Amino acid sequence: MTADHLTAVLPAQELVAPANWRTAEFISDLHLDPAEPGTLDAWRNYLRTTQADAVFMLGDLFEVWVGDDTLDEPGSFEAQAAAILKEASQHRALFFMVGNRDFLVGDTFLQRCGMTGLSDPTVLVFGERRILLSHGDALCLGDVDYQKFRAISRSAQWMQQTLSQPLAARRALGKAMRAQSQQHKDSGAQYADVDTLATLRWMDATDTEWLIHGHTHRPADHVLAPSKQGTARTRIVLSDWHIDGHTHRAEVLRLTPQGWQRLPF
Repeated sequence: MTADHLTAVLPAQELVAPANWRTAEFISDLHLDPAEPGTLDAWRNYLRTTQADAVFMLGDLFEVWVGDDTLDEPGSFEAQAAAILKEASQHRALFFMVGNRDFLVGDTFLQRCGMTGLSDPTVLVFGERRILLSHGDALCLGDVDYQKFRAISRSAQWMQQTLSQPLAARRALGKAMRAQSQQHKDSGAQYADVDTLATLRWMDATDTEWLIHGHTHRPADHVLAPSKQGTARTRIVLSDWHIDGHTHRAEVLRLTPQGWQRLPF
């Protein structure tokens, strides 16, 4: 993989918020999994109680997604999550962008949940603001091995070959990937952060002043170099969610015409 390929600006979709929107909220990296019912319960409660006009889920909503046909398994965890989303979609607009854990989500899942899929990246036009949305993994250029895998795994051929395997085999693959990820995490290895120059290149190409993303599990607000026009720019990193007997970490980013705020949930 060449350096030019890694630093290329991906085509951006544009989404214009309806004039009546007053509040949009953003979450990512919940890594929903049957083994963490506390996180699932908190997410369900959030969707039932938020007053936002729209909720954006920017990737890694699930710890792993092995195909939309999991929705047809009686009593499956995926079907349970889809039912929660379907209920929420009756009250507000829901948007979903795939991450590095759930990039095999397809149109069947989106339709069953009443959600709108977003490409990565997407420009959200909210009032007078242009905001770049991304999961964030494509900008972590320091993780060269992952970027190679990402390029292969997002190809139509790779996804078709993977999804053509029996569901049991895909579930076994997902279990192995979870175990490998946990082993990497337990080793204390550091994950690559978002590349600043690539970020600025994306924001220049899309004429955006804010970038909202997840993936890195390092929630913070980073002030970046201003644009050539002198416009201030900020990289806003979403929190991951993790709730069990020892940890309660969950945060929502709320966007209004006046700006953004972080809300613990």
